[in-house]
Order: sequence, then structure tokens, then C-alpha cells
Amino acid sequence: MTGSPAKAAVAGPRSVALIGPYGSGKSTLFDALMAAAGAPLKRQSDIRKRVVTTELRLGHCSFLADRWSILDCPGSVEFAYETEGALAAVDLAIVVCEPAAGRASSMPLLLKALEEYRLPHLIFVNKIDTLAGSFDDTLAALQAHSKYPLAPRQLPIREGDAVTGYIDVVSGRAYRYGANQGSEPIEIPSQLLDPEKQALDGLAEVLADQDDALLEKLIEEVAPTSAEIYQQLRKDQASGTIVEVLLGSAARGQGILPLWKTMRHDVPDAAETAVHRGVAAGEVPLVQIFKTVQAGKLSYGRIWRGVLRDGATFEGARVGGIHRYTGGEPVRTPEADAGELVALGRLDGVATGAILGILGATASLPFPTPSPPVYALTIMAKDRKDDVKLSGALHKLVSEDPALGVEHAAETAETILKGQGEIHLNAALERLATTYNLQIATAPPKIAFKETIKRRVLQHSRLKRQTGGHGQFADVKLEIEPRGRGEGFLFTDKIVGGTVPRQYIPAVREAAEEAMQKGPFGYPVVDVGVTVVDGTFHAVDSSDMAFRTATRLGIGEGLAKAEPVLLEPIEHVTASVPNIFTAAAQRLLTGRRGQILGYAERPGWPGWDDVAALVPAAELHDFIIELRSDTMGLGHYRRRFDHLAEARGMTP
Repeated sequence: MTGSPAKAAVAGPRSVALIGPYGSGKSTLFDALMAAAGAPLKRQSDIRKRVVTTELRLGHCSFLADRWSILDCPGSVEFAYETEGALAAVDLAIVVCEPAAGRASSMPLLLKALEEYRLPHLIFVNKIDTLAGSFDDTLAALQAHSKYPLAPRQLPIREGDAVTGYIDVVSGRAYRYGANQGSEPIEIPSQLLDPEKQALDGLAEVLADQDDALLEKLIEEVAPTSAEIYQQLRKDQASGTIVEVLLGSAARGQGILPLWKTMRHDVPDAAETAVHRGVAAGEVPLVQIFKTVQAGKLSYGRIWRGVLRDGATFEGARVGGIHRYTGGEPVRTPEADAGELVALGRLDGVATGAILGILGATASLPFPTPSPPVYALTIMAKDRKDDVKLSGALHKLVSEDPALGVEHAAETAETILKGQGEIHLNAALERLATTYNLQIATAPPKIAFKETIKRRVLQHSRLKRQTGGHGQFADVKLEIEPRGRGEGFLFTDKIVGGTVPRQYIPAVREAAEEAMQKGPFGYPVVDVGVTVVDGTFHAVDSSDMAFRTATRLGIGEGLAKAEPVLLEPIEHVTASVPNIFTAAAQRLLTGRRGQILGYAERPGWPGWDDVAALVPAAELHDFIIELRSDTMGLGHYRRRFDHLAEARGMTP
């Protein structure tokens, strides 16, 4: 079997990340690549249990004397932050997708991240044995979402409905898939001779757009040699200006060796990637942490420069072990080279994204910022004795995974765990149980309702108590009236003639403010004005305490008479979905008492729409679950507080 020409062993190791939508077969491809490189595998326990991969998986292997670090990234959008962290650490990404053209709509989220990091990437069309339509349709659908031109390297050979082999476009050779990841050369089927030539011409045109000398040859109708095409492929793929496309079936071991050969030939050297990121050459180690696991006991890092040795110290943080993963198990090593992804032990106080070493003024090692949370749960320890333990565990959890967030809501007296979705939070809760031995109770977060009033009342309140000695006396007349939404609380003093001495007015004001903390329905009161207009006092029995009590009682009675209403927070929501799901998103929003404000094409996202709406916060707890369910897992949304509105039809 032939493909890309052999390449001499590079000076150092290289790294790739396998990314793709849920169900595309990344983990199966990871296993197949490792098996082809002779690395035995043992799957991690969480991957055995789950259909959805929820954590990065790191593996090390050698292929034809080249050393590789390979990352298997989560496919769910709920773990996008973890995937983006991996992209910041590798030399190239392999985007794994299914052959169905309709599944291409799941690609923009991934391709946008790759464009943001300017990371070279190629596409592996997996499960090619399930191809039902035209492969050209698959390529066209993928190209619609790619900023860079696709460069197909292979064409499928079909016998009836079955894909039985492939044509290597550059070499012009055909192969039939065999057992054990092998294949045998065959003649190109006669019906594919013209498509193969068209594919080669198309590939040459894509490459000519990047190279003037090659373009001049095509203009002069001089066919470039295979060597020239391979050379230009390597140059353009390594620079990220094209996207090579290969095909196969990881589950059947088909297309794995051609993928390995393409990786070996076209993945940039680690030194090239370091130069691209502006990392200055030198011998002093430079490491970036892209993942923290096991309660901070283990950190995954990319060595950008130098040789990292066990026991090295970075600003007080000492490396307590360097590990490579062979067959899924950590193997300790005394040192690791630039370009490797390794697991580092016991880096106390070092968070995900941290840079260890002197970066230098010209280097650019950006790290992703987590998306705003879209799902939340109130959490509490089932055993109250574990409250302190829970607090410490949450701190470590967020340090490991910054896409999680913890809020201590003062209004509702809750501890709220926030994240990117139900699966994301379930994984976090499982870590609390298994790593920290905490049993957690959960509930939807309470809504921070407010109260206000709809009509003005005049309330007279008198306090007169005689218990021997000095008594308590205070008399106030209060006007309690509604204010405009968002205008807040206002206290006004209209006492004339000293009916209430000036010395007691501050006590009246403070009591009025305190009374707003809890209205007739039990929620804070907003947008109310209180005016003290009259009153009386007693020279001996009046006091600050008496006027506080009289005011508080009066406002409590007055609010109940002033047509109190419940207010609920209204959020401005922007749901982003492929345009084939725009109508579905609108239905979901209106079904949750949402007011649609409109929709428009999402800027920079061909084929996607943004749907804007005003939606009560009470309706948004599980909105992301339904949105993703109705959009093939692709929809997401952003929210921000907009205003308070009367909660019609709700019982306090």
C-alpha cells in the first residue's frame, strides 16, 4: 500500500488531537491508531461506562520511529472547553466526522475553534462503510462550513452499496480493504478513471491557489509531478491553509495506515508549532498546563521548549513525576522532550491554563475562556457535617475545570453549581462522590422573585405599650406608593411643624428600608416609595426603637393593602442554531412563555441563525436540554438579565 512518501524521522515528538461531534467515532479511531502503532490499550473506567466520552484521554506511541502524543477529546459540546484546551496544546487536529452530508451541520462549532487558534487540521471521514449518498455531497457539505479549501486525498470505491476500498488521488493507485488494517492493490475501476482524474485536477488547483510556481504550471497545462504535489501538500497542510480529507472506518481498521502516513508526512514538527506561537528557542523548559485531574494530583502539560526533568521547580511548584501513557496506563519517565504532552504529578497550586517557565515577550500561548454557563443545580451535602468538606471540594473542582462555576446566592441562601449542561454537571457530581466521598442532594435553583405594589395607600401606625416605668410610644402616618419599574426604593420626609422630631427620622428611614426585605409573599420588595407625612411622639416614652417598630408594622400592613404583585426576572435570550432548526427554536421559546424579538443570520456562521427572545428566568432551568435535543446537540444560547415583570398566573 502506498500513499504519502516516506519521511525521515523528525528531531522530536509531535502531538495531535482527535476532535469531532458526539458519535463520530473519535475514541474508536484513537484505539485504532494506537493498535496500528503497536501500543496495547486499556480503556479508562469512565469511558467503559459511558457512551459519551467526558474527559480527555492521552496516549503515547511510536510509528516508524516517530514519537507521538495523541489526545482523544470529548465529543459533547458540554465539554467544549476541555477540547479547546487540547487544541491549544497540539501541532494538528484530526476532525472526525461521519459520511452523511446532513451531519456536516455539526461541524461549525469545531471548525470555528480551529480557526480561532489557527491550528492546522485535517478531516477523517469515519464510518465510510455507512456511506449512503454521494461522497461529493459529503465534501460539499463540509466545504460549506470550512474557511479553508478542502483537499480530498482519497475517493471511495463502491461495489453496489458497499464501500470496498479507496483510490489514492495523488499516486493514482487503488486498494481494496482487507483484514487487520491491511489492503491490497487493485486496478482502478473503469467507471472511476474520470472521477480520479477530476479529483487530481481539483487537488492541483487547490494547491496552485497557494503557490505561484504550481499555478504557472497549470496555466501552461503542465501536469505537476507527484513529488511536487506531496511537497506542496505538506507545506500547505502544515501552515493550515488547506484541509486534507481522508476516509476510512476506524471500527474495521480501514484507512488507518494511510492516515498514519499522512500524519507522519504532513503534521508540523513541534519546533514549527513553537515558532508559529512565538516561543523563543532555548534550553530552559517552558510548559503549559492544559488539563488538571485527580483533585489536582495530576496535570497534563505541553512542553514547548527544553527538556523537562522530574523534580524540576517552577516558581515554587515542583514536578513530582513525569508520566507517559502507554496502553492507557501511566509510565513514569525521568524526563520528556519539547513537543511532548505528558502528565505531571503533584503540581500544587497550578491551575489549568498556567504557564510554567519564562514565556518571553513575543510568545503567544492563548488559552480558552469558558463559555457562560447554561445549566445550574442547587447542591447541598446530604450530611450537614460535610458542608466544609463540600466547600473545599468545589474549590478544587472549579480549579480543575474552569468551565464549572459556583455561586453562593445570598437572596435564596443556596449554593449553586453551574456548567455547560446536564452531562457536564452529572460528571462533576460523580467526581464529588468518587473523589471526595461526598453524597450530594440537588434541586433546580430557586428563582429570585421580587414584589411590588400597584396602588397608593395611606397607612397610620401607632405603637403604645406601657409595662411599668418608661413605655414605648410612636405614631407615624406613611404614604406607600408604587414607583416606576427599576426606579428602586425612595424614602421622603415631609414632616412639618416637628410632629415627629428630626432625631427619629433616621430610625423611620432605616425601618422602612428593612421592611422592604420581605413583603407579603415573602420576597424582597422593589420600586416602592415611602413618605412619612405626619405623626406624634411622647416626650418620655418615644425612642428610636419605638419609631422603628411602628414604621415596620405600618409598612407591613400597608403593603398588604396596596395590591401586592409578584415580579419575576425576565432574561434576554439569544439561541444560536443551524437555520434548519430556526422554527424549532422559536417554538421552544414561545412554549416557555417567551416573547420572540426576531431572528437573523449569525454573523460569521453560514447556515446558522440567532433567535432573540425575552423569556422568564423560571422557564430556563432545563431549556438547554430541550434545545440541544431538538437541534441534534448543536444549539446553544446566551442569556442576560433584562427586567422584572409581573408574574401573571403564578401563585406565590
